[in-house]
Amino acid sequence: DGVTEVLAHRSDNLQDKFMEIPCSEDYDSHKRFEGCTPRKCGRGVTDAVIRREEAERIRRIAERGLSLGGSDGGASILDLHSGALSLGKHFVNVYRYFGDKIRDIFTEEDFALYRDVRQRIQQRIAQVFGISSSALYLTKPTFFSRMNSTAAKTTHDEYWHPHVDKVTYGSFDYTSLLYLSDYSEDFGGGRFMFMDADSNKTVEPRAGRVSFFTSGSENLHRVEKVQWGTRFAITISFTCDPEHGIGDPVL
Repeated sequence: DGVTEVLAHRSDNLQDKFMEIPCSEDYDSHKRFEGCTPRKCGRGVTDAVIRREEAERIRRIAERGLSLGGSDGGASILDLHSGALSLGKHFVNVYRYFGDKIRDIFTEEDFALYRDVRQRIQQRIAQVFGISSSALYLTKPTFFSRMNSTAAKTTHDEYWHPHVDKVTYGSFDYTSLLYLSDYSEDFGGGRFMFMDADSNKTVEPRAGRVSFFTSGSENLHRVEKVQWGTRFAITISFTCDPEHGIGDPVL
């Protein structure tokens, strides 16, 4: 693995840590949106945008939703926008599958909190990268993830491979992760790693911590395999292209 540096320890309480890095050429192969498409690239971590108590409430939304299904392997997702939920080796649409019963699981308050958290993360990204928040659009997939040490049953469970978001999902321009559980307390392994040419830079999750970065090859990354416990997070992704925008989830 070579050299590993810790960008953010679990015990740190970071106002806003930011590391600027040169942009890759990935953005050139997509339509440019001036004043939004990254010209300044990098990665940031903050513990000052979402309170721990809010992260715990968001985590309970994830737990309730994921309790309806779950992957046979170690990685389950729930996407409140599309309704996608891991179930065994496949996915179902929770809204279709559970119909009106979904209102027994999620409340309007849940969705209002989700919306509020999304907006605050969007504003922080805009502020740090010097763009207008209104130029950013939520894009898909935006989803909850629950990871544990169960062996993978399908490729969907293999979350640990290095990847570039812009290559995997063309619409992504800015990626954010809100962590909903604590490294070394709720789970072991499962650290987030930026894979740079000279070293790996790790982010140790903690509830309420937001990690955000430009989505191109300048931020090749992976998640370590979870060794024990359960790791919850939500990936919230943004695009500069209104054609790839999605709305907030509605009940």
